[in-house]
Amino acid sequence: MSSSRPRLRLAACLLNISEARRKYIVENVAKAALLEKNGQKHHEVSVLNIFSDQDYNRSVITIAASVEELGDSILAACMEAFRSIDMEVQEGIHPCLGAVDLIPIYPLSGVRVEECGAVARSLAENLVERVPGCSVFLFGEADLPEKRSLVQRRKQLGWFTRRDFSALEPDLRVAPARRCGLTGSRVVLRDGRGIKKDSIWQNTRNTLS
Repeated sequence: MSSSRPRLRLAACLLNISEARRKYIVENVAKAALLEKNGQKHHEVSVLNIFSDQDYNRSVITIAASVEELGDSILAACMEAFRSIDMEVQEGIHPCLGAVDLIPIYPLSGVRVEECGAVARSLAENLVERVPGCSVFLFGEADLPEKRSLVQRRKQLGWFTRRDFSALEPDLRVAPARRCGLTGSRVVLRDGRGIKKDSIWQNTRNTLS
């Protein structure tokens, strides 16, 4: 007998931010993804893991939700990161474009990668509207019609050479300030402030509520 329950349509984001050494900032960004606009816990969103590397000063926050809810959760987390991370003083050995440095979005269950690309594109548009000076570079299914890969975009941007990003022309918004990133499905965003890793794995199902 088949179940009458609707099939879950799930997607995930591995949100890369340029902070790891100040644990409270990383946790606040993760918590922001879990809250609805009224401040209540969102029961259809989970932060599955946080990985931080202190040498890189970069953290990766894994957010999972229905594909319909994921974009708003990522947006809330990004806004918290932009408020908390100052790229003028950020230090770390990992290359980065911004406070929110990379926003790859992946299908998990019952979702097509093209839908993840649409979420990424919408998220990018929301960020450039809400964050002054925010510039965005797209990849994968968010980068239409070219659909350039993350590796291609990073090579084009000179990401590994720490070039002067102010001379670049972003896909969305004006020329990059110190706030920018990459977003796609997989996705990439830039805001000049970001978060890096810190050698500690956390299961946030237990530590965040």
